[in-house]
Amino acid sequence: MVNPEIQGRVYPSTAPYLVGREKVREFARAVHSASPLHHDPEAARVAGYTDVVAPPTFAVVVQEGTLAQLLADDEAGVDFSRVVHGDQRFSYSRPIVAGDELTATLTIAAVKQLGGHSMVTASSDVVDADGAHVVTAISTLVVRAEEEHA
Repeated sequence: MVNPEIQGRVYPSTAPYLVGREKVREFARAVHSASPLHHDPEAARVAGYTDVVAPPTFAVVVQEGTLAQLLADDEAGVDFSRVVHGDQRFSYSRPIVAGDELTATLTIAAVKQLGGHSMVTASSDVVDADGAHVVTAISTLVVRAEEEHA
C-alpha cells in the first residue's frame, strides 16, 4: 500500500533536459505524427517557432524523471511491479520546441485508496530555462493491491 502521508510532497527539481531536434523527430515518428512542424525546422519557423515543435505527449519524456523520484522514494511505498498507468493529462502554456532546456518539479497531488488499490496523482510542473511555465503533466498511477494467498 502506498503511504498516504506522501500527499502534498514536493520533490526536488530534476536536472535540466535539453530538448533535441532528433528526439522530437523520433518521438513524432513513434506516435505516427506526420505534421511538418514536428519534422521540418523550416516549416516550424514559418509557423512562428524557433525549431521543430514536439508532439503534445512529448512532455512524458521530461515527466519521466520526476516519476523516477517517486518510484525511488522508499517512504512512498510504490511497488513499480504493481503499477498500472491510469490516466495522463497535459496543461500547456506553450508548446515544447527543440532547443528548450526544461526542468520539472513533482508534487504528489493525491493519494487515495480504492478497493485495496492505491491511486497516486502526480503533477509535474515543467518550466523553461527562464523559469517560465511550459506544461503541467498530470499522471494517475494505480498501484494494484497485493494478492492475498489463502
